[in-house]
Amino acid sequence: MSTVAPALRAAARRAVALPEAALLAECVEEFFVASGPGGQHRNKTESGVRLTHGPTGVTVSATERRSQSQNRGAALARLRERLAVMGVEPKVRRATRPTRGSKERRLGEKKHQSALRKARRDWD
Repeated sequence: MSTVAPALRAAARRAVALPEAALLAECVEEFFVASGPGGQHRNKTESGVRLTHGPTGVTVSATERRSQSQNRGAALARLRERLAVMGVEPKVRRATRPTRGSKERRLGEKKHQSALRKARRDWD
């Protein structure tokens, strides 16, 4: 699990709450030729969209559509998802010890299995 600096986590949480236009204004938008199925229109036009969010450095791209505007919407949705994941603070895990009852149950099960194996061995 990667650790995210608290400042980046706060920037991600703030960015997720922004309206679409404001979030897009914080991003560097690049257009490129997206290869793949879609024919001549897709292979000759710069319909691929890459968004880089400046404050957090998160980069996403979308190339699945033939339309640049549809790819921009898809990339923006991906960026929101990635920022939302980045903004979540992981729960602190504390080491715990097994209870006496769980130890006894585990050892009892081991003894039971051992007895079954011994009984199979002695049956012959």
